[in-house]
Amino acid sequence: MLKLIGAIFILMATTWAGFEAGRNLSRRTRQLRQLKVALQSLESEIMYGHTPLREAALKLAKQHSKPLSLLFESFAEKLSDGGTTVKIAWDDSLEEIWKLLSLKQGEFEILSQFGETLGQHNRYHQQQKILLTMSHLEREEQDAAERQGKYEKMFKSLGFLSGLLLIILLI
Repeated sequence: MLKLIGAIFILMATTWAGFEAGRNLSRRTRQLRQLKVALQSLESEIMYGHTPLREAALKLAKQHSKPLSLLFESFAEKLSDGGTTVKIAWDDSLEEIWKLLSLKQGEFEILSQFGETLGQHNRYHQQQKILLTMSHLEREEQDAAERQGKYEKMFKSLGFLSGLLLIILLI
């Protein structure tokens, strides 16, 4: 009886680990898509609404779900505190919430480079920088979707099957 209970716990744990690994892949794709939408909204606010960066960040924080809303909320807060540059406020906000995101180092570099140009140019050049960043994120999203398609089901199956293998080896 004790062996059966132990086997069930092992199977549940390894299956959960496989599903969690698969969920990370889908979470990354979803967050990249949301990030692109947020940048499109930022472009609209800057180009057509002539909205100051702090107010635009607050609007984006209200429009999007966590953890992206936390990024823009923190960014707006750091901008309102004053005494800091836009680049430093962006980098600090990005580093604060990075652990909550399922993104990879390449996406961090793209967003960090975007922060270097944020608020330093006129509207037209800022629009070009946003579009460039969105095209980089589009490429990353395609890669993430491809990886999700290839590996999500495999991770889920592998979690379950590794649990079965472990149970067989222990019995």
